Amino acid sequence: MGELFRSEEMTLAQLFLQSEAAYCCVSELGELGMVQFRDLNPDVNVFQRKFVNEVRRCEEMDRKLRSKGYVRSNDFISMTPSTATFEKLENELKEINTNQEALKKNFLELTELKHILRRTQQFFDEVSEYLHSNTLGTFQADYIADACQISQRLDRFVAGVISRERIPTFERMLWRVCRGNVFLRQAEIEDPLEDPATGDQVHKSVFIIFFQGDQLKNRVKKICEGFRASLYPCPETPQERKEMAAGVNTRIDDLQMVLNQTEDHRQRVLQAAAKTMRVWFIKVRKMKAIYHTLNLCNIDVTQKCLIAEVWCPVSDLDSIQFALRRGTERSGSTVPSILNRMTTKQTPPTFNKTNKFTSGFQNIVDAYGIGNYREINPAPYTIITFPFLFAVMFGDMGHGVLMTCAALYLVIRESRILSQKTDNEMFNMVFAGRYIILLMGIFSVYTGIIYNDCFSKSLNMFGSGWSVRPMFETLNENKVLQLDPAVPGVFNGPYPLGIDPIWNIATNKLTFLNSFKMKMSVILGVIHMMFGVSLSLFNHLYFKKPLNIFLGFIPEIVFMASLFGYLIILVFYKWTAYDAFTSKDAPSLLIAFINMCLFNYGDVTNKPLYRGQMGIQIVLVLIALACVPCMLIVKTMVLRRQHLWKNRHLVSIGMAVGLSAHAVPMEGALILEHIPDEHLLSLQFDFGDVAVHQAIHTIEYCLGCISNTASYLRLWALSLAHAQLSEVLWTMVMHLGLSSRSGGGFFGLSIIFAAFAMLTVCILLIMEGLSAFLHALRLHWVEFQNKFYTGQGFKFVPFSFESILEGRFDE
Repeated sequence: MGELFRSEEMTLAQLFLQSEAAYCCVSELGELGMVQFRDLNPDVNVFQRKFVNEVRRCEEMDRKLRSKGYVRSNDFISMTPSTATFEKLENELKEINTNQEALKKNFLELTELKHILRRTQQFFDEVSEYLHSNTLGTFQADYIADACQISQRLDRFVAGVISRERIPTFERMLWRVCRGNVFLRQAEIEDPLEDPATGDQVHKSVFIIFFQGDQLKNRVKKICEGFRASLYPCPETPQERKEMAAGVNTRIDDLQMVLNQTEDHRQRVLQAAAKTMRVWFIKVRKMKAIYHTLNLCNIDVTQKCLIAEVWCPVSDLDSIQFALRRGTERSGSTVPSILNRMTTKQTPPTFNKTNKFTSGFQNIVDAYGIGNYREINPAPYTIITFPFLFAVMFGDMGHGVLMTCAALYLVIRESRILSQKTDNEMFNMVFAGRYIILLMGIFSVYTGIIYNDCFSKSLNMFGSGWSVRPMFETLNENKVLQLDPAVPGVFNGPYPLGIDPIWNIATNKLTFLNSFKMKMSVILGVIHMMFGVSLSLFNHLYFKKPLNIFLGFIPEIVFMASLFGYLIILVFYKWTAYDAFTSKDAPSLLIAFINMCLFNYGDVTNKPLYRGQMGIQIVLVLIALACVPCMLIVKTMVLRRQHLWKNRHLVSIGMAVGLSAHAVPMEGALILEHIPDEHLLSLQFDFGDVAVHQAIHTIEYCLGCISNTASYLRLWALSLAHAQLSEVLWTMVMHLGLSSRSGGGFFGLSIIFAAFAMLTVCILLIMEGLSAFLHALRLHWVEFQNKFYTGQGFKFVPFSFESILEGRFDE
């Protein structure tokens, strides 16, 4: 157990990479994903490193690829991208896009000119028709006549196209600047026109402006330029306008055919590029990661070798050597890369190997804190204890089956779901914990069998242990079922598995289940905490700290066992010593435990459980009290004694070797100037800090034993709440549909069942499940892991293309 459930053994290694082989070697290490590079240039600015130009070039290529809007990919290709091919494709696409934009601009101009010619002709036709019509009113006739006279008097005009929303402002500006000496007529273009630059659909209007004189002409043109109106030449005679319109239509048809051919060619180029674009995405980002990693290395004075330092697992050294060899062969270099293990006193990062099953449980532990290097890892034990404690609070066969089925669906279809990656964070979080949910569902089915609870109903699989006839007689007399094992001939023995189903209809059901679940919660909690304290022993043994064993682990386990371990023994003793007929006379365990801690043995209302109980309890309390000064005072004094002994020993060693150094008094200790640094650390000792730290730890542990034990009562509380909510939901919803005897009962039952199913999923599965999950998480973080797990390390983050690409794709 000491080695099996610890983090991987790590080592600091030095890499010597030839310049021509460095890129390929780092690429192979990225594919392997088992080394964490250290930055050997922490004082060098990012923009002053050797490969900064290559990194910028990769960023530019990545930007260009993103600007094309291509899809993402999670494939992994280790080859270097063909830059020439990419640049050729980019230039071809730029040329196609430039030509297409010019063609679209020309097409837009011709289309606008077509509308101008048509609307202008319509304007003059309307004037002529209105002047010869006898059906006009006086006002209309006068208006049209005035317009015609104005158009004849104003011998010049311009025509153009402007955005529809600018027409009101445009008209007001013309009127004010020209002082009413111009005549404007405008008409909307029904179909929107495409902007060649942005591709947006724009609504425009055709306008024609009549004026007289060059001065007004200049003003009108400046106003049109200011409002970004497009002006087009328009002939004055109808025949010329007709001929120009015919020519424009012909050119539009020809241009439309050219645009279609250009778009088809562009699509063919893009489709051919799309087959390799995904690969280029990966290649460019790998290149950037490699050059960024190379910037972390040092370069020797000959400029021919790169020196890197990496953290790596000892068990993977052979794989790393093979990767370096493959990289050297790929580069064509004849000089092999060298991997040299280094001796260091720096704390290595923590690395716990996981797979798709254990990664979820490891994430639960890491959320509390990354474990110290080579510290016992709680994740393997969490695989069992976490879903079990969850199931104790969530125990229901029906709900457990539903949860198991949902998790099985995610597990069975995990390959397809991974290939169809979604951006829904909630679904991704649930999918990442699919194996946790699966175990929680399976354990919930087990605890549901123990509770004999399925959607708030009990299953009578083995026949009740209570006699049926006496119970019916009781019901006939009292109409209320009170189960009393002390009644002769009624209780014949316990149910073979779990709780007897007859308790489901008893009025004293809660009294019985509360007592059972409360004691069960205390038993499970104390066992869980004692197991956590026991795991601390393996840490002390591995790190060779015998003082923590004799003055830490032993007093802690004895303290807990003397008080709460004894309480568990009393629970089991009461269950076995008092049968069904004498259970009413059994003393209260809670009162007995309180009297034990207060040395109160004169309470006549609570008789002893067994002979000699007072003497045994007094001894146990005294033993528990004796453990407190061992942790609080003795350990502190022993640490101070060890410090003084090491101080004298180092000073004597220094004087014996004849160091030319003088002793310097420092806080009561003698420190030699030439003593190695690792020995100087042992000379530094602050008695006050150590005493305060030990006092806090002792008080926290002793009080925590009480509060943590009470915290496990949440197992009982949430189990009771879940069972009661399930029963209320059945009684208030499903029972109504089942009790209906009308002709439409089937349709009513269908609606009620749908409501019952929805409420079951939303309230009992999701809300109650999340509540039980969070409480189980709290029990592991606070009550279990703090007994042995420090969680103050830092995580091993290897250079891995897989993690880099996943991180980029999730942005």
